[in-house]
Amino acid sequence: MERLLDAGASVRVVGRSRARLVDALGARAEEVELVEGDLTHGDVALAACEGRDVVLHLAAKVAGVGYNSTHPATLLHANGLLGLHLLDACVHSGVKRVLLTSSACVYRRAAPVPTPESEGFVDDPEPTNFGYGWAKRFLEVLGRGYAEEHGLSVCLARPYNVYGPRDDFEWETNHVIPALIRKVVEGQDPVVVWGDGTQTRSFVYVTDIAEMLLEACEKHAVCEPLNLGADEEISVGDLVRLIIELSGRKTRIEFDSSKPAGQPRRSGDHARAREVLTWRPRVSMREGLARTIDWYLSRTGGAPRG
Repeated sequence: MERLLDAGASVRVVGRSRARLVDALGARAEEVELVEGDLTHGDVALAACEGRDVVLHLAAKVAGVGYNSTHPATLLHANGLLGLHLLDACVHSGVKRVLLTSSACVYRRAAPVPTPESEGFVDDPEPTNFGYGWAKRFLEVLGRGYAEEHGLSVCLARPYNVYGPRDDFEWETNHVIPALIRKVVEGQDPVVVWGDGTQTRSFVYVTDIAEMLLEACEKHAVCEPLNLGADEEISVGDLVRLIIELSGRKTRIEFDSSKPAGQPRRSGDHARAREVLTWRPRVSMREGLARTIDWYLSRTGGAPRG
């Protein structure tokens, strides 16, 4: 939101309360128009889209591998409604362009790495992301259908593993980075890591993905999916070691292979993005993790990093 405000945009968001907006933006929350509600309700989607030229669909019901593994129907249903209501609202409100934020969760478990966009509808998505992955595939199909039938200008983006300040740190729904940061900062010993630690991910810092999404929306509204992320790849084992180092804590690590670990390897082929976009990821894992840890410590009153 700050990026849009800095550019002079008139910003409207959907949320459940102004308190959460103030919590995120501080005094700048007054610059943002809030539509209170939930986009799974069509009237809320219509109120959000009325009078807008561009809509950025970033909303999702999303969680980590544990929740995803046990709630496939919940995730498919909720995210399906989000996409349907939002695209209907865009058409009825005369919106000129919409960014649909899909996900790397559309890809199958055995997809080649780096994974090209052409793999998006091969087989089922990774089993631990079955419901969420199919919901995002459905969103992409909806986008194509609304573009063809209604002439809506649609950008389809597939971000990879976004992290940073304001991430979800709740135990039931968080992803791997906030989960590990919280375990380490709270002094858990040992820190239990799901899987054997060999699974790899390419993470992209929040400010980088914000720039890439905005540029993609401007330049790539052709309704063809675009992988967005960083090329830097790290194993979960090395990730937790780096978080421990940056946190200045001393703790043991225990890997639990009985728990779901998700896709063995996830990293995107970003050749298409390099052709379309000028922005390149600038924040390294070390720098991004340090910023995220500092933010979490500032929110929780924890001891500063050593």
